[in-house]
Amino acid sequence: MISYQTTTPGAPLVEVESDTPVPQGSEVLIRTVACGVCHSDIHMHDGVFELGGGKQLNVGREGMVLGHEIFGEVVAVGPEAENVQVGDRRVVFPWIGCGDCASCSRGEEQLCTPGRALGIVNAGGFADHVLIPHSRYLFDKGDVSDTLAATYACSGLTAYGALKKVGELNEGDEVVIIGAGGVGMMAIQIARAMGLDPIVVDIDSAKLDAVRALGVSRTYDSSEPQSAKEIRKATGGVYAALDFVGAEASVNYGLSTLRKGGMLIIVGLYGGALNMPIPFIPMNARIIHGSYVGSPEDMGELMAMVRAGTIAPIEITERPLNEVNQSLSDLKAGGVQGRQVLVNP
Repeated sequence: MISYQTTTPGAPLVEVESDTPVPQGSEVLIRTVACGVCHSDIHMHDGVFELGGGKQLNVGREGMVLGHEIFGEVVAVGPEAENVQVGDRRVVFPWIGCGDCASCSRGEEQLCTPGRALGIVNAGGFADHVLIPHSRYLFDKGDVSDTLAATYACSGLTAYGALKKVGELNEGDEVVIIGAGGVGMMAIQIARAMGLDPIVVDIDSAKLDAVRALGVSRTYDSSEPQSAKEIRKATGGVYAALDFVGAEASVNYGLSTLRKGGMLIIVGLYGGALNMPIPFIPMNARIIHGSYVGSPEDMGELMAMVRAGTIAPIEITERPLNEVNQSLSDLKAGGVQGRQVLVNP
């Protein structure tokens, strides 16, 4: 098999040829058909997350196979594998836990530490084959395209998991989506499928044009200092702000749009630090909530919506698998709308 592996932090991935895995027990081997390229791949490739104040979280290591938005075809199964057969074409839930800890017992495998997440801990989809521990992590995509299907494993699941945390809305409860990149655009489409009418903000006018083309009527340029004040004036302050950027500026912007009792859900991992007076948190009764991808149950609910055709597609740019390094560079440079997906012919 061919995989593209990390060397030193930030260096181009190298092509490595190795033996194709043979599934054991309940394992399933898939041939990668499509794999999305995510901002998290950039962080893992660079080897660091920026924590603000000159601090960094080092995550890089040599020999990693990144890529966690995986769609593939089953080519071999272990002797104990159930409910799967060779030829099945499935989206892979990549946020796989140990199966034994308290988080896994609650059904929150995505919160297992360190877990066995594909493309993060175990080998992922920047390869022509991927070994999956169990068939329960495979989901039917329905009639959507292979490349779009791959993006639901992270972009879609992350957006859906964050939107679920908003909970039930009452009349007058408004929601702001910050960031109209790959995950943000997916969140807009899922929110609309859930019956929400989100306010969308971004610093990129081209992305805001794309958002309006989807039918979103309320958009704001978050680089304009008065825009948060305009949102508060128009809404009385929003009930929830979902930050799909996760930078100091975007987090502070989200906080500035909230009403008393509102919640900020931080999803993006751009980096930085949050500094605010502690008394303001109880005085304003605000919730600052982190959201990390989603659970297997969330994935099942999301893929049911996908198969039902209720979620409009996002823009997809297809590239061959061997252009993975250029894809990472283009995404890091900010020159990508929607989602890049690598295709294995």
